[in-house]
Amino acid sequence: MNNFLADVLPREGGLVASPTRSYNVTIAIGGLLAALGLAAGVHSMYVGHEHTFGVTREVPWGLLIATYVFFVVSSTGLCLISSIGHVFGVESFKPIAKRSVFMAIVTIVAGFFVIGFEIENPWRMPIYNMLSPNPTSNIWWMGTLYGAYLFFMVVEFALLQMEKHKIAGMFGLLGLVSGIAAHSNLGAVFGLLSGREFWHGPYMPIYFITSAMMSGCAAVIFFHYLGYRANGWKMSEKLENSLMATAKLGATLIAVIMFFTTWKMISGISGQPPGKYEAMMALVSGPYAINFWLGEVMLGMVIPFAMILAARAKNLPVLFWASVSSVVGIFFMRYDLVVVGQLVPWYHEFGLVDMPHLLTYTPSLHEIVITLGAMGICVMGFFMGERLFRGHLSEDH
Repeated sequence: MNNFLADVLPREGGLVASPTRSYNVTIAIGGLLAALGLAAGVHSMYVGHEHTFGVTREVPWGLLIATYVFFVVSSTGLCLISSIGHVFGVESFKPIAKRSVFMAIVTIVAGFFVIGFEIENPWRMPIYNMLSPNPTSNIWWMGTLYGAYLFFMVVEFALLQMEKHKIAGMFGLLGLVSGIAAHSNLGAVFGLLSGREFWHGPYMPIYFITSAMMSGCAAVIFFHYLGYRANGWKMSEKLENSLMATAKLGATLIAVIMFFTTWKMISGISGQPPGKYEAMMALVSGPYAINFWLGEVMLGMVIPFAMILAARAKNLPVLFWASVSSVVGIFFMRYDLVVVGQLVPWYHEFGLVDMPHLLTYTPSLHEIVITLGAMGICVMGFFMGERLFRGHLSEDH
């Protein structure tokens, strides 16, 4: 893997050289996945979601909503972590600003790509958002706040490229505020659904913000290490220290999420509260136990936490693989959060005839291809960004 990455963008006087075959193949693969995802999404809109998606009236949110949450959480996390340096002036976090802001833009675009095909008529949101606003709707606020967030992030990145750091910091602050507001509102979309006990409560918006920062730490390490391997550069001591500081913050946030997860499970099982208990048991010992124990707990929290501690947050290759484990585990977190929260049937406590104990959901081929298309956008965006913005240079190499 390291040899391939080193070949993707070779060195030439510290800057990116001419495109190589490996680089072009990587871009092509990302573009192909994006094109396939686009084709699957358009086909679904043409023939109808009910014929191509695995969701039902009982389980209306599936893989695409989980993928959307995954990407917007990652985007908000990248924004939050990057703002520590260039917005609040913490010196050790300044070197990660440019690439983190750029990837925050790429990941939010990937999220919009997914949600656009999940919504049956996506063009209605931008049109009626202005013509017929509904401030009492969490979904309206989500579209409005994330739209503002994307605008501020794009302006901030442009100003960073122009080396206008003071003004970029102002727009970064606006992006930070809108991002936090949008993300806490996304948590409220779940937390204010009183009919879904697995989600309901004030815990959800707080959890979303905290887990976004944890996701951001993993994404910062992942993209920076990958970028430098791709460019064939050796990191400066300043950037290495920045990634080490990010890893330490990430380990702290993983510990906080462990705390959240532990008490969420205890509160959901203790006393067997109707609706919540059945969903929790689906995670602990039911059909989603592998997702929970192997995906969420081991890959998402225990393994990266142990790797960071074992390396004392100083060994960059170890930190990179810890970030890979964390990113994969976080995807399981988002999937379980979205899907398991809908599996308990309405009025299950009344023992209705022919009502299953748990509903079922299986992603369709179209949903999987659209998800891969969003990942292709990230791959293509990342490597094109390395080329177009010359490795997001902010220091001497």
